[in-house]
Amino acid sequence: MTVFVRIGGVAHHVAVDGSGPVCVLGAGLGLSWFDWDPVLPYLAPHRTVVRFDRPGHGLSAPAAAPPTAAGEADRIAALLDALGDALGPRGPVTVAGHSIAGFHAEAFARLHPDRTAALVLVDSSVEEHPRPSRTTAGSRALAAVLCAAGVPAALGPLVRRLAVRGDPTPPALIRRVYGTSRVLRGALLENARYGDVAAELLALRARHPLPPGLPVTVLAAPDGSARWERRQRALARRLGARYEAAEPSGHLVMRDRPDAVARAILRTGHVAE
Repeated sequence: MTVFVRIGGVAHHVAVDGSGPVCVLGAGLGLSWFDWDPVLPYLAPHRTVVRFDRPGHGLSAPAAAPPTAAGEADRIAALLDALGDALGPRGPVTVAGHSIAGFHAEAFARLHPDRTAALVLVDSSVEEHPRPSRTTAGSRALAAVLCAAGVPAALGPLVRRLAVRGDPTPPALIRRVYGTSRVLRGALLENARYGDVAAELLALRARHPLPPGLPVTVLAAPDGSARWERRQRALARRLGARYEAAEPSGHLVMRDRPDAVARAILRTGHVAE
């Protein structure tokens, strides 16, 4: 099922597949709902899988305001409310976030503990000492210049193909998403706010502990980087989480090792039916 739901006045593109307990999948910066496609065959027989595009990503409408950690957590909650009966009986959900969406998934678990069954961080962003930005004016100005020059239509799909080697996504869909100024603006805006969201999450950790006994998994893709592995292991210790390494895998773990992502999700929270 593919639908558009309106949250905060913005139309959000949502795909719902499978049946069973609900898991919500959030993609990284500049990625789209279809980047989770390889995981679906593993999850859909056991879970109701909710994939959505944040504002300015995928097929969702442009962002009405810069992102915040609390705002993204509330977005997930509002999305679940908007889908309502389409998801079946209400209950806690497993929330998984890739890269920057790991910030959002963790914020959801902290701010909506009664709605969280498990948390899975997929090669999540980690910032021990984030540097908040003072303004998003620079990113907006850059986006305006690039869009006026026709860069999204001319180079957007090419940049996507270079970033995701061997991408099986149909070229027409890549053009539909990455050939738009909407996605370029959305990615630049999220990138500009990256340090602010990271800093806000650190503050949330101090004020809103994770629910006692919550199953948490940090699924990392060290890819030969000892420093990245140390940081991911440190994140797992800080969250009291289970640490796993997806090897071999690049940053797009859901494409390189969908089996590992699915195992991490299916093992935590609800028992598969």
